[in-house]
Amino acid sequence: MATVGLVTTTNEPRALREEPAGDVTPDISFDQQRFDARPSKLRPQARRQHAGSDLPAPPFAADGRNRAYVEWLVEQSMLDDASTLARQLAGHHLMWANAFAAPNPRAAVEQASVWYTAYPLSLITAHGQSFLGALGDEALWQAFEHIGIEAIHTGPVKLAGGISGWEQTPSIDGHFDRISMAIDPLFGTEEEFRDMGQTAASYGGTIIDDIVPGHTGKGADFRLAELNYGDYPGIYHLIDIPRDAWSLLPDVPEGSDSVNLDRATEEALAEAGYIIGELQRVIFFEPGVKETNWSVTPPVYDHRGVLRRWVYLHYFKEGQPSINWLDPTFAGMRLVMGDALHSLLDLGSGGLRLDANGFLGVEKSVDRSPAWSEGHPLSQAANQLIGSMVRKVGGFTFQELNLTIDDIVNTGSVGPDLSYDFVTRPAYQVALATADTEFLRLTLREALRLGVDQASLVHALQNHDELTYELMHFAAGHANEVFPFAGEEMTGTELAETIRQSMRDTLTGEAGPYNAVFTQNGIACTTASLITAALGLHDLAALTEDDIAMVTDAHLLLCMYNAFQPGVIALSGWDLVGALPLERSQVRGLISDGDTRWIERGAYDLMDTAPELVKSAAGMPRARTLYGGLPSQLADPGSFASRLSRILEIRRLSGVATGELIDVPDVPHRSLLILVNRLADSTIEVTVLNFGRDAVVARVQSEALPVGSVIDLASGAVVGDVDDLGGFSVALAAFGGTALVIRPAG
Repeated sequence: MATVGLVTTTNEPRALREEPAGDVTPDISFDQQRFDARPSKLRPQARRQHAGSDLPAPPFAADGRNRAYVEWLVEQSMLDDASTLARQLAGHHLMWANAFAAPNPRAAVEQASVWYTAYPLSLITAHGQSFLGALGDEALWQAFEHIGIEAIHTGPVKLAGGISGWEQTPSIDGHFDRISMAIDPLFGTEEEFRDMGQTAASYGGTIIDDIVPGHTGKGADFRLAELNYGDYPGIYHLIDIPRDAWSLLPDVPEGSDSVNLDRATEEALAEAGYIIGELQRVIFFEPGVKETNWSVTPPVYDHRGVLRRWVYLHYFKEGQPSINWLDPTFAGMRLVMGDALHSLLDLGSGGLRLDANGFLGVEKSVDRSPAWSEGHPLSQAANQLIGSMVRKVGGFTFQELNLTIDDIVNTGSVGPDLSYDFVTRPAYQVALATADTEFLRLTLREALRLGVDQASLVHALQNHDELTYELMHFAAGHANEVFPFAGEEMTGTELAETIRQSMRDTLTGEAGPYNAVFTQNGIACTTASLITAALGLHDLAALTEDDIAMVTDAHLLLCMYNAFQPGVIALSGWDLVGALPLERSQVRGLISDGDTRWIERGAYDLMDTAPELVKSAAGMPRARTLYGGLPSQLADPGSFASRLSRILEIRRLSGVATGELIDVPDVPHRSLLILVNRLADSTIEVTVLNFGRDAVVARVQSEALPVGSVIDLASGAVVGDVDDLGGFSVALAAFGGTALVIRPAG
């Protein structure tokens, strides 16, 4: 594919610019280099702004009545950038070049089925090297090619946090509180992002960026909304409370720009008709910190000199005001679409992660019950718009949706191409923690029953978030439905609490004192510390070589689970180096508000570039690692990374990534899991895994198995035959696994 430059050259302020000329000049993009077999076609390119257009902060009052301040905020705003991008693309015939209506998970998987999930704050780089510079380094991509990694999900790298007066304030949520389309200088430059994409393309890889359709930070867009300027209030669920109702509002302490409403105030404002009140749940609930999903500003002079107080919705933290997808201005939609197009057509990403995309609709109930805020049809509609726009310009999307399996199916049927595997991620971790796959088999079968296509899932190990319980399917959507488990009949509510308690008992407290419960959502830990707790290794300082070898085996088992099934497998840097949690004392300031996830986000040196550094450039303390950096691992055939490369090579050769899960049979040992997949050429593939510490010999039985020879994909050898009863036997070591195909008789 070729690109079309749609960049104007003027350096005048945006308010004075004319519309870009229709005259365009084609040049070759790295997408054409990546996909030689595709017919050549043009792809538009657009720039969010132009060199020299950023205005310095004038030495005037940061006040809505000061026109210079308002104009400065406009120059920083995402909505203004979105308008600039939109005018360059509007009416361009190339915006109709791609099919876009239906999600296409297998097309996304075929682009890249093995991802490295980065976290900008935690990567230790060489001296003078930025995060983006490190991700574009040839040596890293050579290592990734050796292992079998085909894509980098960068994590959020754009400016985040807020603006107070003329000053930027830091991020409060790991850069998921975005305030700009500009790359944060902490991580590099836009040119380094584009160079990273070029390097990835030369190795057949792609770059996956993030957008956040659910909220922003308190940046220029929010400040302009407070100033009641232009369409900016329409970006948010922002309610102008009349002065005669200010008596209902709490005072905002000096030095703060908002305060969270308590339950009584929320109820009073709802009774008065100003807000819709209580929502279905309070995410990140913390007494005295976040008791409701609403906060209020102090009195603020708007751009016309009118004193106003606003109440605003935030599903997440107070500094993450929620975007309103159904405001008459559609300003929030325009902002999000502009951010997506900037990542794809300006920076050159191939795909986008949609963060917090399940919370895009909220509606008042009619029976005084909590407002409808989860599984709302507006979320599906908004996700279809985002997914369609991204597909329209040749990209793909994936969602990280922590709702019910039904919601994942419904949203994935119209919106994103791929969905994060919240279906089985907690279940396979429970299987390891308890050496029992019953709950994992139950969730896999439930997903099959409800129509989940495993090839549409991103099967991930650790990421920046906690080991989430993600049991909303059972705890909420199917709370009263009865499920068979552990020899009993349990309601969804009972099953969810049983699993939560099992996770807490086996992974925290005396079992894993280095792990931590994270609010009501899950457990803060690394994959390695999940395993050590499951193995009964309570003292991380006393791990022996034999202990580490056992951890490695169990870690590779989890990799096999995620790799030997249809869909994407995603690995974090913490996985690749075997990171352990930080001591709480190392991140005391970061976890003081209850966000214990920071213990799992320790810094790591993926390429052994700076062994003397004790922190990343962003200030994250270095974590202890069990496996070391990739160069030393790849020089050792018995290392985690070298053994992982062989697993991923088997995956690649088998074609299982684009297959279809068709059966999850019963097992003769509780530690076993059997998955039967149908590949694209109709070959039957069988994955057999042992989540226990004892070797087993077991019979594999399924009606989906044809009579024929059983072939080990690792060796190519015939290891048995499927008999007339539809089964065969297999031997597995402790934490062992195998991928097999059936060659039909005759």
